[in-house]
Amino acid sequence: MNSINTKSLILNLCGEYESGAEKLKQIILGTAGHIDHGKTTLIKALTGTNTDRLKEEKERGITIELGFASLDLPSGQHLGIVDVPGHEKFVKNMVAGATGIDIVAMVIAADEGVMPQTREHMEICTLLGVKHGFVVLTKIDLVDEEWLELALEDVRDFTSGTFLDGAPIVPVSSTTGQGIDEFIKTLDEMSAQVPERSKSSLFRLPVDRVFTMKGFGTVITGSLLSGQVKVGDTIMIYPSLITSKVRGIQVHNQSVEQARAGQRTAINFQGLEKASISRGEILALPNTITPSYMIDISLDYLASNKKPIKNRTRVRFHTGTSEILGNLILLDREELNPGDRTVAQLRLDSPMALVKDDRFVIRSYSPIRTIGGGEVLNPIPLKHKRFKTETVEGLNSIPDRSSEELIDYYVDQSGYKGVSFSDLVIMTNIPDKKLDQMMQAMLSKKIITQIDRERRIFMHRNGSQALMQNLLDHLATYHKANPLKAGMQKEELKSKLPSNLSVRLFSLLMNQMIKDNQLVSEEDTVRLASHKIALGADQTDIQKKIVKTYRDSGLQPPYFKELNKQLHSDPSRAKDVLMLLVEEGKIIKVKEDLYFDSGAVESLKKRLVDFLGANGEITTPQFKEMTGASRKYVIPLIEYFDSRNVTIRIGDIRKLRKSS
Repeated sequence: MNSINTKSLILNLCGEYESGAEKLKQIILGTAGHIDHGKTTLIKALTGTNTDRLKEEKERGITIELGFASLDLPSGQHLGIVDVPGHEKFVKNMVAGATGIDIVAMVIAADEGVMPQTREHMEICTLLGVKHGFVVLTKIDLVDEEWLELALEDVRDFTSGTFLDGAPIVPVSSTTGQGIDEFIKTLDEMSAQVPERSKSSLFRLPVDRVFTMKGFGTVITGSLLSGQVKVGDTIMIYPSLITSKVRGIQVHNQSVEQARAGQRTAINFQGLEKASISRGEILALPNTITPSYMIDISLDYLASNKKPIKNRTRVRFHTGTSEILGNLILLDREELNPGDRTVAQLRLDSPMALVKDDRFVIRSYSPIRTIGGGEVLNPIPLKHKRFKTETVEGLNSIPDRSSEELIDYYVDQSGYKGVSFSDLVIMTNIPDKKLDQMMQAMLSKKIITQIDRERRIFMHRNGSQALMQNLLDHLATYHKANPLKAGMQKEELKSKLPSNLSVRLFSLLMNQMIKDNQLVSEEDTVRLASHKIALGADQTDIQKKIVKTYRDSGLQPPYFKELNKQLHSDPSRAKDVLMLLVEEGKIIKVKEDLYFDSGAVESLKKRLVDFLGANGEITTPQFKEMTGASRKYVIPLIEYFDSRNVTIRIGDIRKLRKSS
């Protein structure tokens, strides 16, 4: 989009134009080349638009900021055009312009030939994954035929071995108009060869301009990378996470209700301050992308570099319209030689909101020059340890994995924490509908498990199986140490697992294992389904002695400490037997170290209830007479019945609770 005059913007934002271009492919043409080689003049000759919009640009005769125009081809194809600066001081703006272009017109002046910025722009376009383009040999009116032939030979040598090898070379003069028709013909033919953009539903637009217009408020422009945006949509600005509503949309100087991938787009926001958004930020729908300070990348280090790059080197990271400083972490080596490729992690000074397969360029910190680039492997990775073979091999395998394998890999990598569907969208760059279908298929095959339905978080079966095995191992260890205990307290078991394991996931695993007959749950305890209480020979003898002692002693039993001395056994093993008898209900614990035969207690309870039914109340002396026991047993017993809601104390008497 070229600079928007007030009248046009007013008409457009009020909806007086309708675009018919939606039926065609959306294509963006970008210019590239050395300063003063005629890029801006060429666009003006083609479109009538002067893309130098800044006063400084017009005074100096160079393009500083990105300029925009549009062109209708004879076939009916509509192009958005991005004019990028050629001066070496403004290469970062060139990177911004090259991001998202479908066709590059590499502009080389016939009178000067290939120059330093020509070479750097070629490298940048290569690093950013530009696949289609041709060479425009400008200013042919300034050279004779012999010089023109030399210039053509120079261009052929320059493009040899690049993505422009064998591409058309179109000589033109923007001044006389010579070659312009051939340029348009070549562009039309190449446009037909450009494939449709990916059908990603993820709306993303890198901001390259922000301005305000009286009566309309804040307007941003950018090349729509993927997805679509409609009037009325609520948009989030990343990484600041500010939201605003779309008031109006302009595409190629026409007001539209909707913009889609590949279109140069201007968006007018409702109630958004200009100061709250800046170039380099990303527009997307709320909560669809996740900003991160770390990025896993595949990096190509240019062969033109004169020396290796070392681990932790400070670099300038360029992607979309942003430039952020960060450190390059080499994961498998101490330095990377010119011409080599590796996987690495970028640790940035500010968060970035990226998607897998996003292209980028890195430039040296000082002196500033393009040194490499590549593509994003994982936009939201964990912090990696260096020289970890599993990590390096995993990252190297990402480009070769199928969509199914990629989902499997990232869900598996997430461990027991799991990964959300929204994060998987940006980690895999798979359209959400296709991703959802694949996830459903994996769920049905039990390859993955949904551990949080509300937030749509998934865990791989490897992670759940590892946790389940961990749980089984802890229970087995517990049963071995406590063979006479029916089970382990659930809270105690959870404490043995990773500390940040959610209660939700713990319950999910438990329920699944109970369903699969691996575990048995009883109130607050859980045990292995295979666990059976088995007494040793010595413990069987102890059990018989304990049962007989308490049965024979009735309501005046010995304290267990005293009984233990008579058993002549390991105190802990005797206590385990006693606890088993308590769990089985054969022995009743009245208070610490004081136990009774359950039959004796139940008999006393019946007599007590009958007495209260007949008399309404009972005193402690009356209860003592009923038991025939000494006071050291009477008080604990009556308090036991209080605690079991058989009786209720009112002053010095007890009455029968109504529930009894």
